[in-house]
Amino acid sequence: MNTNSSGPGYAKNPDHKVSLHPTVVRVQVTLNGEVIADSSAALELREASYPPVYYLPRADVRMDRLLRSNHHTYCAFKGTASYFSLEGGVRDAVWSYEQPYDEVAAIRELLAFCPNKVDAITVTALA
Repeated sequence: MNTNSSGPGYAKNPDHKVSLHPTVVRVQVTLNGEVIADSSAALELREASYPPVYYLPRADVRMDRLLRSNHHTYCAFKGTASYFSLEGGVRDAVWSYEQPYDEVAAIRELLAFCPNKVDAITVTALA
């Protein structure tokens, strides 16, 4: 677990913005017609000019459909991401920052889905 660990990207690129917000939406993820994630407690991460990414609690994800992968990526603003493949052969479709930098500590162990590796990520407003 990182303690007092600031992402090095913030010092090098102070104009690069990363923000986290609780949502007032329902996020559903489907694969092969099956809902594999359904959450009303997602966090929305906005980074620079990228599309928003929704991070979901593991309790809202069909963890029995995920297989931990050996794949990792690194972001100077968020830290090292660990990946999961989806049962049925969709490799590295889900990622998680298990020890994120302090600036984004709220996404610790939440899950995000690659939009091009699932059927759909549907976001609807809560009533």
